[in-house]
This record gives sequence, C-alpha cells and structure tokens, in this order.
Amino acid sequence: MAKTAIAYKEKMKEISVLSLICSCLYPETRKNIMGDFEDMDIKPINKRASGQAFEVILKPTSPVSEVAHCITNPPKRDISLEDIQKKLEAAEDRRRSQEAHVLRALAEKREHERDVLLKAMEENSNFSRMAEEKLQLKMEQIEENRMAYLATMMERLQERERHAQEVRRNKELREEVTA
Repeated sequence: MAKTAIAYKEKMKEISVLSLICSCLYPETRKNIMGDFEDMDIKPINKRASGQAFEVILKPTSPVSEVAHCITNPPKRDISLEDIQKKLEAAEDRRRSQEAHVLRALAEKREHERDVLLKAMEENSNFSRMAEEKLQLKMEQIEENRMAYLATMMERLQERERHAQEVRRNKELREEVTA
C-alpha cells in the first residue's frame, strides 16, 4: 500500500500543471483516458461548475515496477576513529564556546547590577549629605534667631530695669523734697 502511494505521488508530479490548466481552459472532448502511465490511468469525470475533475486509477503493482521504485539508502561511509575524535573535539569546542558566552553574559549582567547598585548608593549618599547640610543650616539659622531674640529680651529687661531705677530715684527725690 505504501509503495502504491509513493508511486501515485511520483506519477502525479509527472503530470504537467500546464496540461491541467489547458484542459480546464479548453474543454474539448478528448479520448476517455487522459494519460496512460505504467501503473495508473487518468480519466476525466464529467465537467463540474467548479472546474475539471479526474479519476486516477492505480494498476496493481508488478514485481518489475516494485524494483524500479525501491529507494535505496546511500552507502554509509566508514567513519574512522580520527573522524570521530575530530567531531568530539569540535563538539567540545562548541560547548566551551557556548559556556564562555553564557559566562560572559552573566559577568556583564553582574557588572551592570553592581553599577546600578553603586549609582543608587551614591545617589542615596548624596541625598543624605544634602539633607544633613540643609538640616545643619536650618539649625544654625534657628540658633541665630534664638540668640537675637534673647539679646532683644535682655535689652528690654535692661531698659525696664533702668526705667525702674529712674522711677525709684525720682520717688526718693520727691520724698526728700517733701520731707
């Protein structure tokens, strides 16, 4: 059955596509057998609206045609130990190359991760330093404002103390004058 199918496929390749197209374009009545091959007949079936139809009739296989269609494998060449060794070495080289490529890719990935981590640490450090500097400036400003406030309060207190002494002195002078 398999050999019949193979023979059928080979014979279908032999049929010219051009002859099929021509038969569809020029539907002249021809003899009932379209083609006559060694192991199959092709007969047209009455024409359909969708195109031309054919009936393929396979003839029983004969021992002669079986031998003709027998596919033989190419002869295997003898492989020497040296050839095997070369192939093994080539495979080993390919494996090493692939391994080196993977290791190189991993090293590049690790390098990139390290660079990203260093950059993040640097940015974090810069942010911390800037925040500390801002805090220091703010603390200095607060200290200066506090000192100015205390100096102003001391000035007012001294002014009141002077005013209080002057009032006391004036009161004593009045009491001495009235006494």
